Amino acid sequence: MPARAVRGMSAPPEVVFNTATDPARASAWLPEPLRGDGSPATEISNEELRARWGGDDADWSAEIRVEPADSGGARIQLDLADGSDGEGPDQLADEALSNLVREVADNLQAG
Repeated sequence: MPARAVRGMSAPPEVVFNTATDPARASAWLPEPLRGDGSPATEISNEELRARWGGDDADWSAEIRVEPADSGGARIQLDLADGSDGEGPDQLADEALSNLVREVADNLQAG
């Protein structure tokens, strides 16, 4: 069963999604098994603000969804699966989202 982590933040949803799917920033927030060679997500839906890393045959996969929240902010949901039959890596999913929030904040300060 995949682990799920959810966060809210004050950044616009498009900024959060663009930061999450930027291959140059992926190594700063994705868990180690999904970082690969910095390649982009395997599936991206800009209309739905949804992206997936790892395929059906991969040991690890991650899916992120970014939705609008109150006051122009965003709600981020990360589902992380490690390919095992046991419980998903909840702490790793939570840590990955914390790292993404930090990357978004850095991106906003830089731009």
